[in-house]
Amino acid sequence: MAKKKTLFECQACGFQSPRWMGKCTSCGEWESMVELSSDQIKFLKETAASSGRQSLPKAQPITQIGEDNITRFSSGSRELDLVLGGGIVPGSLTLIGGSPGIGKSTLLLKIAGNLAQQQKEILYVSGEESAGQIKMRANRLDANHDKLYLLSEINLGAVIAEIDRRDYDFIVIDSIQTLYSDETPSAPGSVTQVRTITFELMRIAKNLQIPIFIIGHITKDGSIAGPRVLEHMVDTVLYFEGDSNSELRLLRGFKNRFGSTNEVGIFEMNKEGLNDAKTMAGRFFNKERLQSGSALTVIMEGSRPIIIEVQALVSEAYGHPKRSSTGFDNNRLGMLLALLEKKLDLPLGTYDVFINISGGIKISEPAADLAVIAAILSSYRDRELSAQTLFLGEVSLTGEIREVPSLSQRLKEIETQGFQKAIIPSKPMEKTAIKCFIADEVSKIIEWM
Repeated sequence: MAKKKTLFECQACGFQSPRWMGKCTSCGEWESMVELSSDQIKFLKETAASSGRQSLPKAQPITQIGEDNITRFSSGSRELDLVLGGGIVPGSLTLIGGSPGIGKSTLLLKIAGNLAQQQKEILYVSGEESAGQIKMRANRLDANHDKLYLLSEINLGAVIAEIDRRDYDFIVIDSIQTLYSDETPSAPGSVTQVRTITFELMRIAKNLQIPIFIIGHITKDGSIAGPRVLEHMVDTVLYFEGDSNSELRLLRGFKNRFGSTNEVGIFEMNKEGLNDAKTMAGRFFNKERLQSGSALTVIMEGSRPIIIEVQALVSEAYGHPKRSSTGFDNNRLGMLLALLEKKLDLPLGTYDVFINISGGIKISEPAADLAVIAAILSSYRDRELSAQTLFLGEVSLTGEIREVPSLSQRLKEIETQGFQKAIIPSKPMEKTAIKCFIADEVSKIIEWM
């Protein structure tokens, strides 16, 4: 009697093994290996065999290959166009992830309404909500247009039949984890289903030159649920960030085959839905008066300078001193505190130190190091800093303050918002109305304060 063949698949990354393992050797997830049924194993064999029978392509010299001319069209949202690199590319496959309730469905329904208003044929497929529920949201978003078609369906075959029925210009899938294919004997949301459906959607997007936007659920650690191959297959990966209790949302690009991933889109949630934030001035700082422990700086979100407030609290520790930061790298905070103890002889080892970036924004560049140090010193000495002064500079382990990129853009933003002074590591190349104080070492900050 032939021995039954077993195959286990990781539900986090899609890795396959003939034996069960407690920890996946590919992605490191625990208890993620699930045994595939005989029908699933048969399907995988048939898929591999059919792909092997296809005619093999021949390689060509790169000098004989023509360059693709990428054309784009506007989504009706300036912020989304900025993150996408200038607009929506026909035939592109875009994945949007984010926490529940952050506004993924709201944004895409708003974009669908904008495009339908431009007389484009739009298909919105929802596997989580009924058409009546989407209609209620469309009333609030002012997205009621004859060119916007709703389909409440989770069967991929029915979705493909609807796509073949009409020439659509834009498709939204909400969400990829709810769809299932009859050809794949597996539950909706499983690795095999997600992989198969994404391949099929990618084929439709490329063959018919229809841009498709996919909404993806995320796991508790913030990554897209399902196999990592999902992010590799799509052209663009976007993530929504922000506190659900705040009206501001940030849309970041983590992968973009048609543009840069440096740009960030900023939206605000209001009663009319998710709209482009009209201005960021004053959203992340209080210009009227700074308390002790607060310092201002300018960070770059893509090509956009934003003034933010760094808040610090230094208090005497009772027991083991605590170091905690919100919106700032905790490891970098530990490095800056060690530097202050070494270079300035501050006894911070007996103090609790807490750092917070106001407005819920996260800092990923070292240009805010000088502002963090200024806020810590201000709280330690209980001395207020000037509300007209901003701090710009990267601090090295030797105590040297180094230059930051895009200094001219940052100084222009400072001038536009009515500030007068800036502490910077070197003299600016371009002429500015801002009075600049040069501080190339951390010890000079003490002298300035």
